[in-house]
Amino acid sequence: MKLSRISVALFGAALLLSSGAIAKDANKTTLHVNEKLSVEGKTINPGNYKVEWNGSGPTVQVTLLQGNQTVATFPAHLTEQTTQNPANAYGSVEQPDGSRALTAIYPGGNHVVLQLDHDAATQQSASQGSK
Repeated sequence: MKLSRISVALFGAALLLSSGAIAKDANKTTLHVNEKLSVEGKTINPGNYKVEWNGSGPTVQVTLLQGNQTVATFPAHLTEQTTQNPANAYGSVEQPDGSRALTAIYPGGNHVVLQLDHDAATQQSASQGSK
């Protein structure tokens, strides 16, 4: 009797730990940036980045890393979509000075969008770059 209770308790603990690991991986993605972008006043150069976000929405904290170095941290709105993003991608918009600003991140394989500036993301001049 004690052995079966211990087995059930261990099985339950394993499920909890594995679901936490899965949820943690779900809040990470990689992103290839094709152009120089600005985000929260910081310049992001072309290259490969890791994107991590904390929170379940609607407002999350996003961290952009290159290697193990944090490049930028910023708030974003986590928005559910009906269709799955086919690949990791981002949205950007041209600024009055000709530079481009990051407006959204589309994690591939997910049904979510991380929107940085809701107003800029809806402008017609927004464009989307992909991996």
